[in-house]
Amino acid sequence: MKLVIMLGDGMADHPIKVLGEKTPLEVAETPYMDRMAKEGCGGYALNVPQGMPPGSDVANLSVMGYDPRQYYSGRAPLEAAAMNVSLKENDVAFRCNLVNVDLEKGTMVDYSAGHISTEETRGLITSLQDICSEGRLYPGVSYRNLLVLNGLAEKAECTPPHDIMDMPIEDHMPRGEGASILREMMDASVPILKNHPINRRRDSQGKRPANMIWLWGQGKTPSMPKFETMRGIRGAVISAVDLLKGIGVYAGFEVIDVPGATGVLDTNYEGKAQAALEALERVDFVYLHVEAPDEMGHDGKLDKKIEAIRRFDARIVGPVLKGLEGSGYEWRACVLPDHPTPVALRTHTSEPVPFAMMGASIEADKMEHFSERDAAQGSLGQIEGHKLMNLMMK
Repeated sequence: MKLVIMLGDGMADHPIKVLGEKTPLEVAETPYMDRMAKEGCGGYALNVPQGMPPGSDVANLSVMGYDPRQYYSGRAPLEAAAMNVSLKENDVAFRCNLVNVDLEKGTMVDYSAGHISTEETRGLITSLQDICSEGRLYPGVSYRNLLVLNGLAEKAECTPPHDIMDMPIEDHMPRGEGASILREMMDASVPILKNHPINRRRDSQGKRPANMIWLWGQGKTPSMPKFETMRGIRGAVISAVDLLKGIGVYAGFEVIDVPGATGVLDTNYEGKAQAALEALERVDFVYLHVEAPDEMGHDGKLDKKIEAIRRFDARIVGPVLKGLEGSGYEWRACVLPDHPTPVALRTHTSEPVPFAMMGASIEADKMEHFSERDAAQGSLGQIEGHKLMNLMMK
């Protein structure tokens, strides 16, 4: 049996007035996900346990079959694994976003500094090493970078920058035990970045400069069993973002890099779909993750979120289903978001999300379309997200 989970990050949403109180999933053209709903079975998956932060880290751990209440230790250490950054026993890893702040008003403008390029990021992060005498900075992909401190600020209260769009940053700077060193580094980054040639060039090109770092998502190395040990099958993960790759590293998955996979709307959909089908010749389970709907939700761009969902359906779900049906294998496929990223809120929420599963020995239920509303007709009701793999392998 070959198993595939296709996850459109942040696809779920709330009803929107200009869409006639429908959601982006309900208005987007999604014939392949609708087919999975109609020919398969489904319901709701609660991927964020009560009381936990509704991040992609918690939610994707759940969907991969790991109960985050047991295995979650923070976002940044997962990303560190994908970046081949080894954490010592006492090390605390932090996500280090390059952000754009309105320095006069003191408000968060863009959590991604205009989705700054990876090449530009490397130059900026290199220039900031001297502000970090107590730790080490590592450049990552686009705006997503890493800070490692030795035993410092683990208990500080930090806020994700995508949660405070257009809000005053002073109200959301790190606070609590150990926060002073984080605030000092964040403040120290401003004059360096403001005058950096890369930012001056971006400004002249009408692009948002990365004029501050934002530290959050800290944690120490998690302790979690390998997926093959838990499930008896081998897996692979395909994603453009280090978070998912890092979970894959700890899970013992084959981590597949696809050229042109960007994490935004222009990602290499076809390359990801083809890589998934090729991986199934080597492994039993593929986790195929697409970030674009989430990014468009954070940006508050309704039309582009709808387009990201349409592309996910047409260029990921459709080709993967076609490939599975011609493979000669017995197979099961599942499609779902990890969490909602409502366009109106521009951040994550923790509600359950729709899922649909089709393939070998799965009988159709009463779902007609893949959407938040139609999932209520699914025969599987509401499940805890980390139990989804049990249903896939049943």
